[in-house]
Amino acid sequence: MVAPTTTAASPPAMDRRVQRLVSGVAAAAATVSLLYLISHASTSCFPGATTLPLARFPRTSCDAASRRVVPPGRRLAKLRASARWRRRSVALASSSAFASLRGLRLLAGSSRALCLAAGAGHAVDALRAEGVGDVTGIDLVDFPPLVRRADPHHLPFSDGAFDLIFSDDPAGFSGALFPSRFAAEAERAVRSGGAIALAVDRHLDPSAVAVLFKRSRIVDQRDLTMDGSQSYAGVTSFTFNPEHTRQKEEGNQNARKQGRKTAYI
Repeated sequence: MVAPTTTAASPPAMDRRVQRLVSGVAAAAATVSLLYLISHASTSCFPGATTLPLARFPRTSCDAASRRVVPPGRRLAKLRASARWRRRSVALASSSAFASLRGLRLLAGSSRALCLAAGAGHAVDALRAEGVGDVTGIDLVDFPPLVRRADPHHLPFSDGAFDLIFSDDPAGFSGALFPSRFAAEAERAVRSGGAIALAVDRHLDPSAVAVLFKRSRIVDQRDLTMDGSQSYAGVTSFTFNPEHTRQKEEGNQNARKQGRKTAYI
């Protein structure tokens, strides 16, 4: 008697159809999920925020999340309405800094002015209120529309581009990483016969400040309070004029060319 032989049966047709159906459903679900993620910004980083379709310069996954962006003009208007802004603007206008520059004929409506360490733009606003039309403000962090980003150690301006370089923030000079480079760039960017007016901490030795400006001389020095509040320490304002020293250097060069031993001091 011969026993019947058994052969390995292939998978039933029903099982193959089920597998194809499951694979198709999984692919469709993945596609729908991907399309949803692309078309909707994630709000996991900022719960409760409203959707903003265009986020500027995203660098991380959280940058693509919704966030409120205040227009520069609206932000500036809000700052101008604050008590701190008004107090500082009044203090700048009432201080003798601008009056001294006008008295020395170093500031006029046609002057080209550069504000260093401008912050939110108090000095830019104050100079424009004084009638100066061409005022540029720079700082390490930009604050549009009054202040653009630039490094005071490497000013992106040509030689002699400005009539006045002004800074009402003592930390702008005393907090500079390289004060000598700061001074050299200011002297390069101001024209001959112009002015560099800086506020520095009152505890600094004036001679230590003056020695950094190798091509200029001090034409005015006075104590001021630039903020208008009791908590703000007074500062010393220096006004440098590059013209005298340049004339002195030119005189010395001419004397050497002519073989004379005398020199301008």
